[in-house]
Amino acid sequence: MNKDQSFQLGYVSKVHGLRGEVMIMLDVDYPEDYQTLEHIFLEQKSRLVPFFLEHFVLQPGNKALAKFEDLNSLDQVEDLVGLGVYLPLTALPELKEDQYFFHDLIGFEVHDETKGLIGPIQIVYDLETQNLLGVTYQEKEVLIPIQDGIIQKVDKAAKKVYCRLPEGLLEIYLED
Repeated sequence: MNKDQSFQLGYVSKVHGLRGEVMIMLDVDYPEDYQTLEHIFLEQKSRLVPFFLEHFVLQPGNKALAKFEDLNSLDQVEDLVGLGVYLPLTALPELKEDQYFFHDLIGFEVHDETKGLIGPIQIVYDLETQNLLGVTYQEKEVLIPIQDGIIQKVDKAAKKVYCRLPEGLLEIYLED
């Protein structure tokens, strides 16, 4: 499996105890959707390597305690700390009509209710404090917050995002 066919579930944050368990920080809204995992993929040297799980127990704070088959000591798992944890795209939960995954928005066109077409979404910044759309507008990157009140509607069929941009937002990016 390659990264194009997968999504990042989180990362290995630390070793837990001496018997080969690790703590995984989950970067998902609903960790309970993943509590029955039998395997995950870890990114090692730019490749996704499968690891089979003995257990995967959800913890408070978007964490999971994981134990891999055949890895039974601190020495065997300490090199896994910091590695990205991935799953195939087919493991994503089904979404309701009005829901979307951030990675699905790349390539969508952004339209403002007063300025019209702004431009295509190039990247989605999934930050701790705020999620942002990176949109190309007049050959510059403009960051649009993903917030109720700004994002009015996402039309998945038409690949369009309709916004009500705060006054002056675009002009900030056009200044030299």
